[in-house]
Amino acid sequence: MDTNEGLSIYPLHRCKTLHLVRHAQGVHNVAGEKNHEAYKSCDYFDAQLSPLGWKQVDHLRAHVQACGLSKKIELVISSPLLRTMQTAAGVFGGEAHTDGIDAPPLMKENVGHSEHAAISSLNSPPFIAIELCRERLGLNPCDKRRSIHEYRDMFPAIDFSLIESDEDILWTPGIREKDEQVAGRGLKFLKWLWTRKEKEIAIVCHSAFLLQALSAFGNDCRPTVKSEICTHFANCELRSLVIVDRGLIGSDKSTTNYPGKIPHGLGLPSDTADEKNTGNGPSQ
Repeated sequence: MDTNEGLSIYPLHRCKTLHLVRHAQGVHNVAGEKNHEAYKSCDYFDAQLSPLGWKQVDHLRAHVQACGLSKKIELVISSPLLRTMQTAAGVFGGEAHTDGIDAPPLMKENVGHSEHAAISSLNSPPFIAIELCRERLGLNPCDKRRSIHEYRDMFPAIDFSLIESDEDILWTPGIREKDEQVAGRGLKFLKWLWTRKEKEIAIVCHSAFLLQALSAFGNDCRPTVKSEICTHFANCELRSLVIVDRGLIGSDKSTTNYPGKIPHGLGLPSDTADEKNTGNGPSQ
């Protein structure tokens, strides 16, 4: 008889908390709502946030600060595209950057012709850019990135050292990445997360990537729970999930577990003591 009523218990050190964010509205989203063919236009190469997108960023930033999330996040990971890094910096970065601050800006002013003020890296978690969490590759110019040396100038405090090629060698003009390829890349990304020591991580990326990466999960849950995991993200939507290392992929040892009985002394639980006195306990 199953008595756990759908509950599960896992050791804390085998879990990470992921705060998944889809980028705010980009100018390509605006054009694509009117005509889907606009996504194929070179006018939207590495599309930046729209004015409404920046308002969405401001609203999400206010939310993560009000609920205390901004103080918990140990690392921010972003896809290396303009709209995701603008969103990441705007939501999780420091306050407006001013001259004289002894920290490089996360984002310089007017990046992507946004007329947005520079954003400071002061008192913010570290930011890194990762290729694995990019949007579906190929065909649409809005999903092609710029050179890394251009991004380094725009986002001085973001770490691009894990990206091997300066130019975008992953995007191809005539071939669109298939669902199963995006899903495979997503699983590879999630496994890579276990190489990180951080336990609470914000990830800013893309709709198709998130949907395909999460599609392999939730099959052992009730439909309501699965729908919380495996549905499309709205622009600037945040979902907080826990990922569990069931297969011992890379969990570190616990930093909070304690062995007990220090200093050593008698400490038999009463049930065990009763079993030993009655002779019904297991042999030692």
